[in-house]
Amino acid sequence: MLKAGIKSLTLRALPFSDAVSEQLPLGQLLRLSLFQVSVGMAAVMLLGTLNRVMIVELGVAATIVAIMIAIPVLVAPFRALLGFRSDTYKSAIGWKRIPYLWFGSLWQFGGLAIMPMGLLVLSGDQVAGPEWAGEVGAALAFLLTGIGMHMTQTAGLALAADRATEETRPQVVALLYVMFLVGMGVSALIVGALLQNFSALRLVQVVQGAAVVTLALNIIALWKQERLNPMTKEERAAPRPLFRDAWADLTSGGDAGRLLLVVFFGTMAFNMQDVLLEPYGGEVLGLSVSATTLLTALWAVGALAGFGLAARWLKRSVDPHRMAARGILMGLIAFSAVIFAAPVDSALIFFAGAAGIGLGGGLFAVATLTAAMTLNTQGAAGKGLALGAWGAAQATAAGLSIFIGGAMRDIVNSAALNGTLGEALSSNATGYSVVYHTEIGLLFITLIALGPLVKARAVTTQQAGPVGLADFPT
Repeated sequence: MLKAGIKSLTLRALPFSDAVSEQLPLGQLLRLSLFQVSVGMAAVMLLGTLNRVMIVELGVAATIVAIMIAIPVLVAPFRALLGFRSDTYKSAIGWKRIPYLWFGSLWQFGGLAIMPMGLLVLSGDQVAGPEWAGEVGAALAFLLTGIGMHMTQTAGLALAADRATEETRPQVVALLYVMFLVGMGVSALIVGALLQNFSALRLVQVVQGAAVVTLALNIIALWKQERLNPMTKEERAAPRPLFRDAWADLTSGGDAGRLLLVVFFGTMAFNMQDVLLEPYGGEVLGLSVSATTLLTALWAVGALAGFGLAARWLKRSVDPHRMAARGILMGLIAFSAVIFAAPVDSALIFFAGAAGIGLGGGLFAVATLTAAMTLNTQGAAGKGLALGAWGAAQATAAGLSIFIGGAMRDIVNSAALNGTLGEALSSNATGYSVVYHTEIGLLFITLIALGPLVKARAVTTQQAGPVGLADFPT
């Protein structure tokens, strides 16, 4: 009796213990969440460590790097299609999610496995083959990794939702999202430590080691997570539903169009620096690879703090549009800190600005996601489609902003270092500064677009009820 009581008390004291159910016990839930760790690790490699390595250590032009980083982000709008396909997938043994989770893991593994070789050839370390081999190899590696990440995460979240009960599903989804951020933070620290003494061989070892760890984590995550449910030939031959009518219903009126515009401009503002933040620390402030890799961990901490603030404010029924405005204001302060870090030569201000970007961006994302959840959908449109449209707008804006940021930095720095902009601006920090000032301008544009939504609709307890942090999908 005493042992059982202590065990029960221990389980209740664990974070997210309310996510456990008979259908999804604690051991299987924690094991399933490992796919989020692998996706977080891949995100750190693509959006953090590798872009700095390519620009600073390998000397690749920021425009090329921006294109490479943007490739997996631009694939993200297809997540809605992947989720729909796994919903309606018909196999003889009845599996729906496991095939997508497995093949997503293989795509992710394959992309990371060939990536270091593609990057080294891209940097000019080539003795045979066509000149375009580096660009094609690197682009293929980023494409495979991006498709694998999106397929793995979409199928994994759907599988978790299938296995959870109605009561525990929000807590399960929240746990999986936290595991994603934890995976990013821990991976950033480990990868940064491994690449402290950078060399081409060490790069190959770290990236291909991440590929092996990815496959191992995902195999452990999917093992015996979905039951066999054989289908008859007639069931497999039945036609699948279409998205066409539902999409028309969603975009026919209401606040959806303006909200998607806000999401697009706000995401561009917060993500244009994704490919430049670590190179800025290395090239302008003289920080090491290990030190700049910590930026991803700081961003993740800031994002977690933003989610905490969002949870607190949502419990108080704060209008999500006003909450988004607060995130934008935090972003203004954070980008200003990053800009001033160069003239005062302060790494501390730079790190604080990086954490502030995560805080403001996380709060903005949660707020706009909440607004999407509470949209008044009609006809065939449902909340799943509204959230899919939110994700598509966010991913498209992120991909475009990454490319624009890298190209803008290259063009401005070329003019500045050639003396075209004058002696005062003849510095390698000029291009970065222009990008950060552009992001501040986009944040003001986002505030202008957001204004009518704040006036038009305030989410109250009577309209939608309080929405907790655990209710957010990823």
